[in-house]
Amino acid sequence: MTANAAIEPVRLLLVGGILVLAVIIGILIERLFASKLHKLAKKTAVEWDDILVESMKGFVTLWFFLIGLAVVLKLVPLNPEPVKIIQRAIVILGILSGVLFFTRLARKAIYVYVDRIVEVPTSIFKNFATVVIYLLGFLIALDYLGLSITPLITALGVGGLAVALALQDTLSNLFSGLNILMTRKIRPGDYVRLDTGQEGNVTDITWRNTTIRALENNLVIVPNSKLGSAIVTNTHLPDKEMGLYLPVTVAFDNDLALVEKATVEVAREVLADPERSVPGFEPVVRYSGFTDLGVTFWVILRVREFREQYPVKHEFFKRLHERFRKDGVKFAVPVRAVTLDKPESPEIGR
Repeated sequence: MTANAAIEPVRLLLVGGILVLAVIIGILIERLFASKLHKLAKKTAVEWDDILVESMKGFVTLWFFLIGLAVVLKLVPLNPEPVKIIQRAIVILGILSGVLFFTRLARKAIYVYVDRIVEVPTSIFKNFATVVIYLLGFLIALDYLGLSITPLITALGVGGLAVALALQDTLSNLFSGLNILMTRKIRPGDYVRLDTGQEGNVTDITWRNTTIRALENNLVIVPNSKLGSAIVTNTHLPDKEMGLYLPVTVAFDNDLALVEKATVEVAREVLADPERSVPGFEPVVRYSGFTDLGVTFWVILRVREFREQYPVKHEFFKRLHERFRKDGVKFAVPVRAVTLDKPESPEIGR
C-alpha cells in the first residue's frame, strides 16, 4: 500500500467530518437565532423578526454547508481543476440560495404589510418583486462567471423598446394596475360598480387585470387599463356604511301623519336587528311631491355595507305592507279609464 493510498481514507474522513460539523453548526445556529428573535418579538410590536425567521428556514444550514465546502477546499489538497469547478458551484449555489431567500422574504413582507391590511391578496406586488430579484440574481451570476453583462443590458434596452411597442396593451394594464393600487381608490375587498353595469367585490389585482366577484358568485375579469379609465362607484369609500333611499307612494286620501308615524316605526323595527343596526342612526321620512298616482315620499335608512341593502329592502317592504294593511293605509294604484262601446239596438220590425 502506497502512502497516497493510506492518506486517501484520512482525507475522506476529514472532508466528511468538516461537512457534518458545518451542517450541525448551521442547524444549531438557525434554531438559536429563531429562539432569540422570538423572545425579542414579545418585546416589540413589529413583525420583521417573524418574517426573517420564516424566510431563513433551511437556508442557514445550506449556507454553513457551503462554508464547510469552502473550508474543505482550503484545508484538503485537491487537484486544481476540480477545485475551480467546486468553487464556482459554491458561489452559484450561494447566489441561488440568496435569490430564493430574498424572494421569500419579499413575498412574506408583502403579505404582512400589504395583503393583511387590505385583507385580500394582491399578487401584482409579489410577482413584480419575484421578477426583479430573479433578474438581479441572474445578472450577478453572469458577472461572476466572467460573462460581460454590458452587452446583455444594452440588448435588453434595445429589445425592451421593441417589446414595449409590441406589448403596449400589456404595459398599459401593468401601469394601470400599479396606479390603482398606489392611489388606493380601488382596493381588494371593496365593493365596486362600473359604469358598464358590472358590480361586485374586488378579489385580486394582478399585473394584467382585476378580478371582481359578482353577487351571483361569478368572476368578472376587467383589464386594468379599462378599469383605470372607467367611471367606478366604490361603495366602501369613504366608509362602508351607506344611505339607503326607498321610494313609496300612497293614495291621496290617507292621513299623512299616520303614514309617516307607521313608516318610521317599521323602519326602526327593521334596523333594530343586531346584524343590520347602525348605532346612532334614526330613520327619516321625507315627502317629495304629488304625482298622478298619489303622494310620494322617501324612506331614508342606513346599512353597514352595500350587500346588506337587499335583505333590508326585503324586510322593510314586507313589514310596511303588513303595517299599512293593519292601519288602513292605502297604497296608490293606477287609475284605468275603460270605455265600452254601446252596441246599436236592432231596428224594430226588421
